[in-house]
Amino acid sequence: MLTAFVHLQGTVRKAHVVDPSWLEEDSKAIVWVDLAAPTAEEATILRDVFHFHELSIEDALSELHHPKIETYDGYLYVILHGIDFQASRHRFATHDTDFFVGRNYLVTVHDGTSRSIQHLRDLCLRNVRILGEGPVALLHRTVDLMVDNYGPEVEKLREKLDRLEQRVLERPTESLVKQILDLKREVASLRRVVLPQRDVVSRLARKEFGEVEDPVAYRFRDVYDHLVRLADEAMLFHDRLSALLDAHLTNVSNRLNQVMKVLTVISTIFMPLTVLTGMWGMNIPLPAFPGDARVQFWWLVGIMLTLAGAMLGLFRLRRWL
Repeated sequence: MLTAFVHLQGTVRKAHVVDPSWLEEDSKAIVWVDLAAPTAEEATILRDVFHFHELSIEDALSELHHPKIETYDGYLYVILHGIDFQASRHRFATHDTDFFVGRNYLVTVHDGTSRSIQHLRDLCLRNVRILGEGPVALLHRTVDLMVDNYGPEVEKLREKLDRLEQRVLERPTESLVKQILDLKREVASLRRVVLPQRDVVSRLARKEFGEVEDPVAYRFRDVYDHLVRLADEAMLFHDRLSALLDAHLTNVSNRLNQVMKVLTVISTIFMPLTVLTGMWGMNIPLPAFPGDARVQFWWLVGIMLTLAGAMLGLFRLRRWL
C-alpha cells in the first residue's frame, strides 16, 4: 500500500499519489511516502518519480539486509531493523525498514508490520510539526521509536535467561542444553542487528552527511547511546549464556562422577565377597569355623559384613566417599 503525506503552507494532508511538483528544487513541500509491502506497480514510483538508483531500489524491495547507510546522488539510503512483533513462538526476530532521505522528502519501504511507522502515520495528520521539521527529523523519530521497541524484547530475553539460570542450579535436565543454545542463538541475532545499527546511527550523530543538521544530529546521539546500551546487554547475555552452558555441563559431569563413584564402591566391596562365596561353594574340604555345621553360614556372613565395613571405613578415611 502506498500512502503519501505532504506538508505545505502549514498544513498536512494525505494522498495516494505523489505530485512531481512537490519534488522540484523550488518546492516548499515536505513529503513522506510510505510503501507498506508494495506491489510491483506501486514500487515503480521509486524509479519513475523519485529516480532512485537501481541498486538501492533492488535492496529496498528484497526481503532482508543488514543495517547500513549509503550515499547516492541527492539522497541517503539507510537500512535499519525494527522488532518483528509477529515472530512465531515469541522468538527474537526483526524486519528491515528502508529509508530514502532527500532534500524535502522521506520514502520508507517495509513489510507492513512496522508499528513505529504506523504510529507516526496516525500522528502526522494530528500534529503538523512532525512532518514540518523536515525529512531527517522524521527519520530520527522513526528510528527512535524502532529502538525504543527493543526494550520489551530484550527484557523478555533477560527473563528467559534468569529462568534458565535457576533451572540449571535447582533442576538440571538434559533438555536444558537445547534451551541454552536456542537462547544463545536469539542473543546472537540481537548482536548481529544491533552492532551494525549502532554504527549507522553513529554516523548520523557525527554529522558525516550534509543532510543531517546540528539539532537533529544531537537527537541521534541519544538514539546512539540507547543502541550502545543494547549492544552491551547483548554482550552480557552472551557471556552469561556461555558461563551457564559451562556450569550446566560441569554439573552434569559432577553428577556422572558421583554415580560412577557409587557404582565403583559397590563393585569394589563385592569383589572380595564374591571370592569368599566362590571358595565356600567349591566341592572340596575347607577349614571349619568353631561350632557345628549350622553356625558355619553365620560365621561367613559375619566375615563378609566385617570386610565390607572395613573397606567402607578405609574409603572414608582416604576421603574417597
